[in-house]
Amino acid sequence: MQRLVSERLKSDWQSLVQEQHAPHLNIITSLVEQHSAELARYFYANMLSDDDASTFLSHDEVKQRLSKSLQRWLINLFQVPENYDLDATLQQQVKVGEVHARIKLPIHLVLRGARCLKKHFAELLQEQALDPATQVACFQLYSDLIDIAMELMSLAYTTSTEAGVRSEEIYRMYSIAQNSAAERERQKAALLNWENKLMFQHTFGSESGQPSALRLCEFGLWFHHKGAHAFADYKETKLIEQAITEIDSRLGFVLSEQQSPTEKLEALRFIRSQTQAIQFHLDELFTRSSEMDHGRDVLTHLLNRKFLPTVMMRQIAHARAHNSRFAAVIIDLDYFKSINDEFGHEAGDSVLQQVSQLLMSACRSSDFVFRMGGEEFLVVLVDIEEEAAFQVAEKLRKLVAKEKIHLPENKTTKVTASLGLTLYSGHPDYQVILREADKALYQAKNNGRNSTVIYSKELN
Repeated sequence: MQRLVSERLKSDWQSLVQEQHAPHLNIITSLVEQHSAELARYFYANMLSDDDASTFLSHDEVKQRLSKSLQRWLINLFQVPENYDLDATLQQQVKVGEVHARIKLPIHLVLRGARCLKKHFAELLQEQALDPATQVACFQLYSDLIDIAMELMSLAYTTSTEAGVRSEEIYRMYSIAQNSAAERERQKAALLNWENKLMFQHTFGSESGQPSALRLCEFGLWFHHKGAHAFADYKETKLIEQAITEIDSRLGFVLSEQQSPTEKLEALRFIRSQTQAIQFHLDELFTRSSEMDHGRDVLTHLLNRKFLPTVMMRQIAHARAHNSRFAAVIIDLDYFKSINDEFGHEAGDSVLQQVSQLLMSACRSSDFVFRMGGEEFLVVLVDIEEEAAFQVAEKLRKLVAKEKIHLPENKTTKVTASLGLTLYSGHPDYQVILREADKALYQAKNNGRNSTVIYSKELN
């Protein structure tokens, strides 16, 4: 905070809450305390009528909690008790600005909200039996404090956003670099596998009557959640996106009974030409990429926490844009300390490495696997619903429990894991998702470990 809050800003705030302003500050505080709910209602009524702002406020849980938070923020902003903590008040404004940056709330919407609060407070002042000079002085003081709060929030917002942009660019470069040769072959194989399944369905028929869309197969998921971001600057990325769209639009022709054999064959030839084009563009993308190894956990080679904000915010943006869901699974190895105590830290490292490989091999290439620190991992499952996410989590838990872990000196051991699972429910702040998964993990530990718990509001 010291870097953000200059001495001048601190001095300006201090001068506004000095004893000489106490009479006007008391009037403001009294009015805000009496009408905090009304101010909050006015604020949200105006913001929800704005298309841009409503995107961030339409979630019921957010509205309910933010209404109370806004009321508390207003009251705390103008209250100056005997034990007034100026630094804590300033830090609160910084924290709010950082949250706004984290959920990518545009700064112009924050300033618009401040304008709403000023406008309605002016209306409330006019209803009071106060002389004009007092009304003007109160409104000026109210506005000045809100303006300094906005200045602090904007400063924190800009600083956090710049850090996020740097992290996102580093992550983009890392995504390109991580074992690109193996990833290239893996995705080409996934694309070929989808094409072979389509040909098989066309030849022998399909129980479902419709082949799965390319965008929803392993290659499609990888491309939309990782590849498109890693190669965002290349023209081939757009060409692959267009080819996927074209292919999916023609799938109906392949198995439709209403189409003639000639039309079906023409559709298959078109799809074949597009998949070949995708393979060509994919080769071009990987050929033009360069090796980079930042942001990887040294021990396990998983993603580390550095890219967590970037990945989570991108998944939230994707879920909002496509009306989809994703899941977060926190995995914590049970009684890990006892392994270090009994076999030594080298053995503990070996356990972490083998469990990491197990998690990576069991997840889709489109999913994200992080080492959060110590013996804790995070898996982000993209484009998934609750039942399927729970099945994946249970599969991971059982695989860990079943695996024979090889230790130094030809020793072996077994470990179990507790898992906390939550699904994106519309909240714009990824920290809320992580807290939910953490609460579910805590419950799994309380249940006796080696179990998976899905987050519910009852765990709050």
